[in-house]
Amino acid sequence: MSRDIQVTFDAHDPRALSSFWRDALGYVHPAPPGVDLPAGADPLAAWDEFLAGLGVPEDERNTKSAIEDPDGHGPRVFFQQVPEGKLAKNRVHLDVRAAPGLVGDERLAALERECGRLVAMGATRLRRVEPDPPMESGFIVMADPEGNEFCLD
Repeated sequence: MSRDIQVTFDAHDPRALSSFWRDALGYVHPAPPGVDLPAGADPLAAWDEFLAGLGVPEDERNTKSAIEDPDGHGPRVFFQQVPEGKLAKNRVHLDVRAAPGLVGDERLAALERECGRLVAMGATRLRRVEPDPPMESGFIVMADPEGNEFCLD
């Protein structure tokens, strides 16, 4: 029997990092428990109101954040605040499938376009690995705004 998973990031600023990954992956911030958000409502503002209503001090409201796949296929991604910064290379990273089904120059052009979009959102391009058929079709190594490595694949 398979299991659902959640991917968890340690973060300095959970809200900002979750917003980056929300936009990178096309995910959404879920509404607070028991809250039905009207169309177009800001879920982060709803969370602020929800936490204030629970008496959570303002300086403790950015200790956690989460994003979810609106289609329900991908894993939930959770962000938890930690005091230390990133110290070493990730032992686990995300591969963002930005060019599924594409090959050759068309694939690399799609990866470069997505790289440009993510850099404009605060990511850093680290390096490009060139294709080496038949085993390697090329990818781009990047880092999110807090330095967590990921690949555009």
